[in-house]
Order: sequence, then structure tokens, then C-alpha cells
Amino acid sequence: MRIPYDAPAPLGKEFIELAPEVTAAILLTLVAGWKHAVASTDAHANAGEVLITERLRDGMRSTLKSGSLPWAKTMVILPGTESRSSAAVLPDGRTDIPIMLIEIFVRTQEHDPHAIIECKRISGSDTHLCREYVVEGIDRFRTGKYGYNHAIGFMAGYVISGTTDEAVSGVNAYLSRTSRKTEHLALADACDAPTWISKHSRPSSSQIALHHALFNC
Repeated sequence: MRIPYDAPAPLGKEFIELAPEVTAAILLTLVAGWKHAVASTDAHANAGEVLITERLRDGMRSTLKSGSLPWAKTMVILPGTESRSSAAVLPDGRTDIPIMLIEIFVRTQEHDPHAIIECKRISGSDTHLCREYVVEGIDRFRTGKYGYNHAIGFMAGYVISGTTDEAVSGVNAYLSRTSRKTEHLALADACDAPTWISKHSRPSSSQIALHHALFNC
């Protein structure tokens, strides 16, 4: 996998810009991990977000261990870890599924995660969950609380009712109500699976692109 580094480093940290094939590899690992997760009897629409996320993480690890993916030996799925935003001295957040990429570590000796997946329950008809997806999900990247030196972030949405399209519409409706139409989720072609992308300006570094994978529970 080729990982270019041609963007300025924020606050002295290496700026991590993932190549398209690396982004696709993360998304495909996420999608394959979900197939393992939903095979567990306790990963269902009424389950807690933390439990589903644990099953998803286990599924991603199982997928890599199977050796079926060519990048299996270059990607590490970490447990949820404490994180610090750009201005914090002490941890002020906890990431759901952090990812280490061996090539980035070898090049930069960057010990913090090189990609972050934030996970949220979502339903297009539930305005509270749509708001939480934005405020407690998207905005953690947008404000620099997560991945402030990352150009790309990831979100996994657990669709507990309705369809994935309805979930996207619900999130976009919230963004429209809060005068953020430019941040709408749109269909993407990042990998051979249905995913969405949104782009967000940040106060202290360049724009971040978020890739969204939505899964029916």
C-alpha cells in the first residue's frame, strides 16, 4: 500500500493523508467485519452500541486473520483507546475502533492511530439519533477532537430501523436544519461496497473527509 505525505503537518505532528487504495482497504475490512458481527446472536437492533462495536471489531480482526485480504499483515485493529485533541494535555475522548497501518508507523514512528472509526446507532426516523450521529460523531472529527492530524476519517452507522438511505436522509435533514448543507453525506465510489462521503472544514487544520459505512442491524 502506498501512503503519500505531501500535506503540512499540524502542530508538529505528521499529517496523515491516506492513498485511495488504503481508504478502500479500511472500508472493505469494515464491511467484511460486519458480516462476522451480525452472525453473533447478540449483535442486533436492540443491543447497545458498545456491544455491537465490540462484535464489529472482533469481526474485522477475524477477517484479517483469515488471510483473505492482501493487506492483512499491514493493518492492525486496535481496542478502543483514549485520545487527545490538538489542544488537550490529558485525554479528552475515547475512540471506538482505531487502526494502525504498519507502513505509516515504519515511515513516521507515529504511535497514535493512523485512522479512526467512530460508531453510532442511527435511524432516519429518529431525530435524536440523527442529531447524535452528527454532534457526537461527525463533529468529533470536525472539531479536531479525533484525528486532528488526519485528512480522512471513518464512521460506521448501525441502522436499527428503516433503510440506509433513510438514515442518510435523516442525517442530511439535521445538517440542513443547522445550516450545514455543504456537509451532506453523498454516495461515494471509494470501494466495491455502498458507502457515503462527507467533507468538513476544521478550525485548526485542513478539511477532513469522512467515509460512512451504514449497516442494517
